[in-house]
Amino acid sequence: MAAGWTYRAPVWLPGGHAQTLCTALWGRSHRIPPLSFKRQRWFTPDDDFIDADWLERSPSLGLGAVQERNRAADDFKPPSRADGTTLVLFHGLEGSSRSHYAKTFAAEAQRRGWVFVLPHFRGCSGPINLAPRAYHSGDHEEIAWMLRRVREHVGPDCQLYAVGVSLGGNALLRWAQEADHSVAGVAALATVSAPLDLTAAGNVIDSGFNRWIYAQMFLRTMKRKARSKGQQFPGLFDLQRALAARTLRAFDDAFTAPLHGFAGVDDYWQRASAKPRLAAIELPTLLLNARNDPLVPASSLPQAGEAGPAAGPAVTLWQPESGGHVGFPGGLRWGNGGAQWDLQAMPAAVCAWLAAQSG
Repeated sequence: MAAGWTYRAPVWLPGGHAQTLCTALWGRSHRIPPLSFKRQRWFTPDDDFIDADWLERSPSLGLGAVQERNRAADDFKPPSRADGTTLVLFHGLEGSSRSHYAKTFAAEAQRRGWVFVLPHFRGCSGPINLAPRAYHSGDHEEIAWMLRRVREHVGPDCQLYAVGVSLGGNALLRWAQEADHSVAGVAALATVSAPLDLTAAGNVIDSGFNRWIYAQMFLRTMKRKARSKGQQFPGLFDLQRALAARTLRAFDDAFTAPLHGFAGVDDYWQRASAKPRLAAIELPTLLLNARNDPLVPASSLPQAGEAGPAAGPAVTLWQPESGGHVGFPGGLRWGNGGAQWDLQAMPAAVCAWLAAQSG
C-alpha cells in the first residue's frame, strides 16, 4: 500500500459498495456550513458555453448566514485579482456543483479562506450545451482552456491548485501530461478516485452488481443528454444505438467516442487513460485511490514500487485500504436536523497536501 493519509472507515460500514453508496445517496446530509454559488457563463471558441460556479463569500453575514443555493447572475464578476489561493475542482461523470464532493471541497476551501470554482463539463450545469459534442475522460484541451479562464479571472499572483474527481481526475492528469503548464500556472494538483485505466474501470462498471447499479445510474442521465443532442444534430451519431445501450461500453461506443473523434470505445478508453503516461507529469501531483473502490480495481492502480520511473518522481500515491469510490465517509453525528454524515476528512487531507507543496 502506498504511504500517505491514514483513513479508516467506520467499523459498522464495511466494504467499498457501502462506503460508496452511503456517500453518494445521502452525502448531502453532512456537516458543512451552508454554501452559495454564483454562476458565470464562459463562451467557448466553438460557439458553445461552459458554466463556472464560484463559491460566494459573505463576510459581513458570516458562514451560517449564507443560504445554500445555486444562482445564475449575468452580471456576476468573479475576483479579478484574488489574493492568496484559488482551488479549481473538476467534477466526475455526470457530476456538478451540487455533488456531495463539490460541496465538501468548497467547504474546505471556505474554511481556509480560498477562492473556490467549479467549471462544469459541457452539458452538466443544467441546460444542454450548443456544440456537436459533450465531454469525455481524456479531454485535456478542455481542461487547459478552463484553467486559462480561471487564471485570467484570479490574476497572475494567485496560488492555483486543481483537484479532479473520478472522470475529472483522469482528464486533469491528461492535461498535466500534455499541456504547457506555465500558461495556467497551477502549483499542484490532486485526483480522487480517478480511473487511471479506463478499460479496467469500464469493464468493472459493466460487470455483475455494478452493471445493474452504477452503470444504470450513469446511463439514465447520459441517455437523456444523448436524446437532446440527437435532436439538436440529427445524424451526428446513432441515437437509437445509444439509447439502447445497457452498458457503459456500449454507450461510449455509440455516443462518446464518435462525438469526440475516436474510432470506437476501445480507441477512446486506450487513448484517454492517464496511467500509461504518469511518468510525464512534472507538477506535484497526488493520486488518492481507495483499494476497495468498486469502480476502480486495485489491480489497475500504480503500485508504490512504481513511484519513480513508472509513476514519475512528481507523483505521490495515497492508497488507503478502504474508502470506496469518492466515499471516505466519517461517522454519523446527531444534531437538531437528525443524523448527518461527516465527510470533511478527505477534502481536508487533500487540501493540506496541496498547501504543503507550496511551502
